[in-house]
Amino acid sequence: MYDSDEPVLVEYLDDIAIVRLNRPEKRNCITPDIRERLEHTVPALVENASVRAIVLTGTGDAFCAGGDLRTMGERGAPSVVARLRRIQSWSRLLASGAKPTVAAVNGPAAGAGFGLALLCDIALASDKAIFQASFAKVGAVPDLGLAYTLPRAVGMARAREILLTNGRVSGARAEEIGLVARCVSHATLMDEAVSAARALASGPVQALALTKQLLNNAYHQTFERFLEEEAATQAVAFGGAEFDEGVSAFLERRIPDFRQT
Repeated sequence: MYDSDEPVLVEYLDDIAIVRLNRPEKRNCITPDIRERLEHTVPALVENASVRAIVLTGTGDAFCAGGDLRTMGERGAPSVVARLRRIQSWSRLLASGAKPTVAAVNGPAAGAGFGLALLCDIALASDKAIFQASFAKVGAVPDLGLAYTLPRAVGMARAREILLTNGRVSGARAEEIGLVARCVSHATLMDEAVSAARALASGPVQALALTKQLLNNAYHQTFERFLEEEAATQAVAFGGAEFDEGVSAFLERRIPDFRQT
């Protein structure tokens, strides 16, 4: 169905953008052309006011097999750091950007692909999904934030086991341990992901972005400092048009229309 030569495909469903890694013959590993295209595509979608939610998935039978080891080139420290900085320039936007994101993990998510899935706000796994860190297998350390996001999803004990032993986690097991929000039938994965994205897209853009900010900051500050940030962000929300619409809809017993705010 997706036979384009483009390394990354973007499909628009109303105000939802579906981003597909499109190198199925390489199991959608992060080749230089995929990396370069995402470097432009992700920031553009985050800045696009007409896009209210993003779905990330892969074509073929894999989500993303991680970095393309054959094309990593120079291994000196400056080159490695520079390459990761370029990847981080767009990958961090999935976690910390204002737009809500959904990962539809349709198959193996290995190495950097594992990290990529956990950067999204909501991760849904197909019953054909497999999560595997793979870094220890090749003498590398986790990247794309995986050593940060994984313990926060499954706890430190399970994260240590997965990362240090290169353990494989099925989609069903991923749901059991909190690695993903849900594991669903492979046949219905994209329907479920689009449905989740539609729910996010119909929500209050500013309030969801502020909620992401609170969640992302919750783990590295004191509770007292967190409460200060909570008060500050709530003040921003209360002063906005979204809150006006939400309160009006509540009082009028109707569904709020945040797309008009």
